[in-house]
Amino acid sequence: MNNTPTPHNSAVKGEIAKTVLMPGDPLRAKFVAENFLTDVKQFNSVRNMFGYTGKYNGKEVSVMGSGMGMPSIGIYSYELFNFYDVENIIRIGTTGAIHDDLDLGDLVIAQGSCTDSNFAKHFNLPGTFAPIASFKLLRGAVDAAEKLGVKYMVGNVLSSDVFYNETFDSFIQWKKMGVLCAEMESAALFVIASHLRVRAGSCFLVMANQEREKEGLENPVVHDTDMAIRVAVQAIRKLIKEDKQAGK
Repeated sequence: MNNTPTPHNSAVKGEIAKTVLMPGDPLRAKFVAENFLTDVKQFNSVRNMFGYTGKYNGKEVSVMGSGMGMPSIGIYSYELFNFYDVENIIRIGTTGAIHDDLDLGDLVIAQGSCTDSNFAKHFNLPGTFAPIASFKLLRGAVDAAEKLGVKYMVGNVLSSDVFYNETFDSFIQWKKMGVLCAEMESAALFVIASHLRVRAGSCFLVMANQEREKEGLENPVVHDTDMAIRVAVQAIRKLIKEDKQAGK
C-alpha cells in the first residue's frame, strides 16, 4: 500500500506534525529547521519544496516551503490539512507595506486578507467570502510580539495575484480602506483553512514600504525575517502550552 498520499509531497502519514510553519522560500524552511528545531528529519524534497519535522519544547513541529502565490500555497496547504492531518499552519514571510505607520523591520500580523484573486470562486459561494485568520493563532502571535518587544500592527492585508504591477496607484484604494500591506498567499491559506475547519495565521516582516518608494523617500529593502520567525515560533510555544493544559 502506498502511504504517500500526494504527488507533491514524499512524506508518509505520521511524518508531519499537527502544526506547520510555512515560509514561501524552501531554503527559509531549511533555515528554520536548522536554527529553531531539534532532532530534525527531512520529509520532503519533491520539486525542492523542502519540508522538515523536529522538536520544539519537546513537541513535534514541522516547517515546509509554500512557494510563491496563491495557487502554490493552495496546493501545499490543502494537502497538509486534508491528507496529512495538519491542524495549524502559520505562514511566515516578507511583505511590502502600504500603510504610512509601518516602518522597515516592523511586523504585520494578518487578521484578515483582502484579495484581487478569484481563488475562492470555485467554492461557489453566493457572495464574497472574507478570509480571516484563526483567532487562536492571531492571539498567540500578538502575545509573542509583545513579549519580544517587537513593533507590530494587526489588520487586513492584501493578497494579490500580481507582483509586477503596472502602477502603484491600485494600492491607493486599498490604503484608503486601512489595508496594511501587500503579499501573495494568505487569502488562499485562510480560505482553505476555513473550508476544512482548521487553523491558519500569517506573520510578516515589512521589507519595504511601497508608498514611501512612490514618494521618493528613503526605503532600503530588508530581507531578514528572523523576527517574524521568532514571533511565529513563540506563538507555537503558546499553542503547545495550551494544548498540554487541555490534555492534548
